[in-house]
Amino acid sequence: MLNPKESPKLIPPHGGYRDLKSYQMSEIVYDATVKFCDRFIDRRSRTHDQMVQAARSGKQNIAEGCMASGTSKKTELKLIGVARASQEELLLDFEDYLRQKGLPFWGKEHPKAQAVRKMAWAKNRSYTTYKSYIEASPPEVAANTIICLIHQTNFLLDQQLRALEKEFEKK
Repeated sequence: MLNPKESPKLIPPHGGYRDLKSYQMSEIVYDATVKFCDRFIDRRSRTHDQMVQAARSGKQNIAEGCMASGTSKKTELKLIGVARASQEELLLDFEDYLRQKGLPFWGKEHPKAQAVRKMAWAKNRSYTTYKSYIEASPPEVAANTIICLIHQTNFLLDQQLRALEKEFEKK
């Protein structure tokens, strides 16, 4: 309830994206993708550029959407949707990489996938939490690790989108 002495703000508070788990995960995915691509994909190839751009787009659109939330919930919803689509594009690129190289894909129940998934509960998680899986491992381990991270990011973005849709419908 507004204090009668306070006038309502024209633009409500917005931003705060750095505190969102979806943003934090997308930043980890971006950093991991850059390292993966630099290690295993020719830097001059279109695939390298597209994978890095998809990872960047996922992260940047979360930030942009949160910053736009003060003036347009519709824009926020759209940009978070674009972030989710970029993560899906990146997921397909990593799956394609494994398939084209004849490398195994870790299912959800694979012991190594389980180990990576459990790391989601670590406090103060950052790229360094997963660094050895990306920088000191063969491409199969690095790609599958990033696939696990993308799935976690997508889960968070799906939850965020559902909450934003409900809020948008209410208002």
